[in-house]
Amino acid sequence: MLTLEALRFQEGDYALSADFSLAAGRRVAIIGPSGAGKSTLLDLIAGFRKPGEGRVLWQGQDITDEPPDRRPVAMLFQENNLFPHLDLRRNLGLALRPDGRRVTPAEADAVDRALERVGLDGMGARKPGALSGGQQSRASLARVLLQKRPVIALDEPFAALGPALKDEMLALVREVSGELGALVLLVSHDPQDARRFADETVLVAEGIAAAPRATEALFADPPEALRAYLG
Repeated sequence: MLTLEALRFQEGDYALSADFSLAAGRRVAIIGPSGAGKSTLLDLIAGFRKPGEGRVLWQGQDITDEPPDRRPVAMLFQENNLFPHLDLRRNLGLALRPDGRRVTPAEADAVDRALERVGLDGMGARKPGALSGGQQSRASLARVLLQKRPVIALDEPFAALGPALKDEMLALVREVSGELGALVLLVSHDPQDARRFADETVLVAEGIAAAPRATEALFADPPEALRAYLG
């Protein structure tokens, strides 16, 4: 269980509050207007920002002051965050050896299996610049697979992809997260992503990240803030 307990973040005139829990293994979309705080919410969960008030807990343990590398969260950004000068094997090896040391033979095998799992078998020697956008997204997802963390946070990683390829990547995330039993948090500007992917949806608007609701129920009876967002 991931719990945001009376959480409040403030930066200048901007403030965001959240007070709810998310169950392990669920797929949760985070939607709302631009600038409402969707990415900020992920940053608070992943440890890239610190709340002014409240706590972040995982399975009852307070992780509010833990740095990102000691949290149970694997982050997948829109930019994919692959090092352009390293081939895919070296990029993915950093998930197992963040200090940059050479991976063991067993770890190298795990990297190759992760590449195969996401459809990049035989591409380990390629650098990110030699890959398409979809292939780079797959490589980043392979890194998440290697990290084996119980929370996967996706900050619009597939926004630059076409609709068919984005659907394909969301289906792959669904499969991979199911294998890991991970809680998935998906930030998206596209409400259809929520309807296709998420069991529950968190609406971020007017300074509040609302408690999650079943996705179809939320869209069937949207609150005023969601109506305004959907137009």
